[in-house]
Amino acid sequence: MAKVSKTEQQWREQLSLEEFQITRMAGTERAFSGVYWNTKTPGVYSCKCCDAPLFKSDTKFESGTGWPAFYSPVAPEAVINREDHSHGLRRVEVLCAACNAHLGHVFPDGPEPTGQRYCINSASLSLAPAGPIAP
Repeated sequence: MAKVSKTEQQWREQLSLEEFQITRMAGTERAFSGVYWNTKTPGVYSCKCCDAPLFKSDTKFESGTGWPAFYSPVAPEAVINREDHSHGLRRVEVLCAACNAHLGHVFPDGPEPTGQRYCINSASLSLAPAGPIAP
């Protein structure tokens, strides 16, 4: 996977203030406020910063948390998991492998087949809806 590297100023010019705060400064959006938390549209969710494919809609599930939740990334190498000890908590942060954008966190309480819950900020994602199925 090709790495994407930009200066802070370039990211600020490309992203909205909220997108920058979440993806580049490891922020979070309020629960039930993001555009994708309740979306059922089929397609592929990509990184808002670099357009790298991250999650498929068929792995999305209702977690009850108010954020989009997926049980697996599009490919293991699409994301990076790293320990996060911010806010006095021990969590696993999820980053885009291509540009290191903060996406959210992963928890071991998701559904089968993986048992994982990738709890992702809507502001870190773009959804490319699936096209019509050919006859």
